[in-house]
Amino acid sequence: MSLDQNLFTLNVSPRADDRNVLDLVDTDGVAHYTKRRLPATEYTIEMLDPLSESVLATVTAPSPTSKHKTLQLYNPDSVVELKYTGTIHFKWSFKWEEHEFEWRREECYILRKPDPAVLVAITKEPPGRLQTRSIQILDYNLNRFDIEDRKGLEIVILTALLTFQDMNETYHTPSPSTPTETAATLAPGTSPGLAGRLGLSRQPSQILSNAPPAIPPKPAPRVGVERVAEMHAVRAAQGEGDANEIEVSEECAADDYAAYAERLLEDEAMLFITVRSATAAEVPKVLRVVEETKRLRHKSGVAEDEELHQYVVYDTHTAGRKGPRRINLNDPDPKGKGKDADKYAPPTNLTVHLSKIDMPELQPKASPANVRRPSGSGGEYAEMSDKERRKAEKESKKAAKEAKKAGKQRV
Repeated sequence: MSLDQNLFTLNVSPRADDRNVLDLVDTDGVAHYTKRRLPATEYTIEMLDPLSESVLATVTAPSPTSKHKTLQLYNPDSVVELKYTGTIHFKWSFKWEEHEFEWRREECYILRKPDPAVLVAITKEPPGRLQTRSIQILDYNLNRFDIEDRKGLEIVILTALLTFQDMNETYHTPSPSTPTETAATLAPGTSPGLAGRLGLSRQPSQILSNAPPAIPPKPAPRVGVERVAEMHAVRAAQGEGDANEIEVSEECAADDYAAYAERLLEDEAMLFITVRSATAAEVPKVLRVVEETKRLRHKSGVAEDEELHQYVVYDTHTAGRKGPRRINLNDPDPKGKGKDADKYAPPTNLTVHLSKIDMPELQPKASPANVRRPSGSGGEYAEMSDKERRKAEKESKKAAKEAKKAGKQRV
C-alpha cells in the first residue's frame, strides 16, 4: 500500500554489525526504537529505547511461527496477547484498553462492530513478502477514539509488526546444513537447489533406499460396550436405525448391550429407548438386556428418582424383502386337529420400549371377544360367550313380555 509522504514515517534499518538488531528511524535518520532478538531456545525479542537502552517491551513465544505470542510492556507494566485469528487470510488480533485491533497484512485496523473498521497504521512491503520497510501511524484516525496510553499502543503496534517479519524470515530461511551433509544426502544427478525445492530429507538411507515405508500397525478391535456403540454408529450412518434403537444380535454379551442402553438413558434428551431382537434366537437375550439395564439403573440410584416405564411388543414383522406370496391349498390334517391348536409358540421377535415418560399408545389393548364380565355384573351370563349371552338375554326379555301380557289379561 502506498504511503502518504506528508505523514510521520519510520523506516526499518537493520544493523550491519548484528543481524539480530534493527532500528526504526525517521526520514532524518534519527532512531526512535530499537528491536533486538535474543539468542535463546524460545523466541524472545526486546523493544528498546535507543537513547537510554531501557526495555520498553518484550515478546515471548515457543517459536517465531507460533500462533500465539505474549507481549509484556514496562513502565507501566501491561500484558497483551497477540493471537492469529485468520483462516485463509493473514489476521492477527490484540486488545488495548477497551478497543480491539487487527493486523491485516500491510494494514492495522481498530474494530468497531457492527460499524466498519478504521485504519490506524499502514506499512510498505515488497511484493509477496512480509518484510516491512516503512511504517506510518495514522494519528488523525486514532484521535477519534478515547485512548489513554497512546504511546503504549504505538509500541504494541510496532512490536507486533516486527514479529511478523521474524516469522516470515523463519519460513523463507533454509535450515543450515554443511556441504558434506548435502552432498551425502542427494541422489545421483540431483542438484542442491532441486533437492531443497523437493524437500528431501537429510537422511541418506531414506533417499537412496527404494524400500517402501513401513505399514502402521492395525488398531486393536473394539470389544465390550465400545463394540456395541461402534456397531450402532455404523447402522445409524447407513440409515438402518435411529439413535435410540438397540438391536441385539449374536455378537457381544447381554451385559455389554445393557451398559450401552444405560449410557443412552443417562442422556437427558433421550426420553425412551427401544431394544429389539435381530432374529428369533436373540429373543431371550433381549429380556436379559432389559433386566440388566434396570438393575444398573437401580444400582446407580437413578431408578429411585426417575421411574422407567416398560412396554413389550412381540411378533411384529418388519418390512423386509418382498417375495412371491405362497398360498397353502392343502387340507388341514384331521389327526392333528385340536392337539396343536392351543400349543404355545415362542415369539419370533421381541421389542421392548424403556421410557422415562408414560406412553399410553404403547399399552396393550385387550380385544372385546376376550373381555369377561365380572360375576357381579352379569349374573348367570358371566360365563357365557357373547353369542350365547345375547341369545339368553333375548329369550329372557321375550318371556318377561309374555308374562306381563298374561297378567294384564287376568285383570
